[in-house]
Amino acid sequence: MTNNVKKLWASGKVVINGWLAIPSGFSAEVMAQCGFDSITVDMQHGVQDYQSMVACFQAMHGHPVTPMVRVPWNEPGIIGKVLDAGAYGVICPMINTKEEAERFVSSCKYPPRGTRSNGPVRAGLYGTAGSYQATANEETLCIPMLETRTAIANMEAILDVEGIAGVYVGPSDLGFSYGFPPKLDREEPEILKIYDKLLKECDKRGIYPGIHCSGAEGAARNIKLGFRLVTLLNDCGLMATFAKMSIAQTRKEAQGKA
Repeated sequence: MTNNVKKLWASGKVVINGWLAIPSGFSAEVMAQCGFDSITVDMQHGVQDYQSMVACFQAMHGHPVTPMVRVPWNEPGIIGKVLDAGAYGVICPMINTKEEAERFVSSCKYPPRGTRSNGPVRAGLYGTAGSYQATANEETLCIPMLETRTAIANMEAILDVEGIAGVYVGPSDLGFSYGFPPKLDREEPEILKIYDKLLKECDKRGIYPGIHCSGAEGAARNIKLGFRLVTLLNDCGLMATFAKMSIAQTRKEAQGKA
């Protein structure tokens, strides 16, 4: 197995990530043909379960996107299952301490590095016998989410945990925890100062920072700041945004010709 997200990062490129909230293989198939580098199935806040995640993976398999998952929580059972199903990266919410980060990495890695149970029921189908296990620890990405005051206070300790490949900022929860309204594109100086520190600490350690955005403008702004993985919007957000824009444009142009 080869992880294209790792290859893009190593070559100095930014990863453009898609996000699947809709539990549909067809929706995933459409998104996989749109030019994303990776696509993440959202099992935390998306309308996704294990079966729909597998269907999304199957639909994406014929296209050059790296499949990833945001799990609902830092729990070894679901982490092992999404990896066994073929996730190349696991984004885990609400990692607040070094100990939680260590437990997350342990759940993602086979012994002796971790405690993941062997049984790659789908992931192991693609390759020769035993080849998946031989490369999984290196190729599967552990990406904790930093999205609370507590996580920021423990930033350096979390980033020092061996096995973390990247981190993922949840701007809505992060701002919420500092008393700001929950939204994705943050402009508060206090939050931007946190971003600056995080980017510098990641750079010191060779860790790749990612962030959730509310569209192309916010994604481009965050890339310029130094983020190396950006999520534009989830599938239902993209659909709703374009639908609203198209309806408004139609009404405006129709009224102009009346």
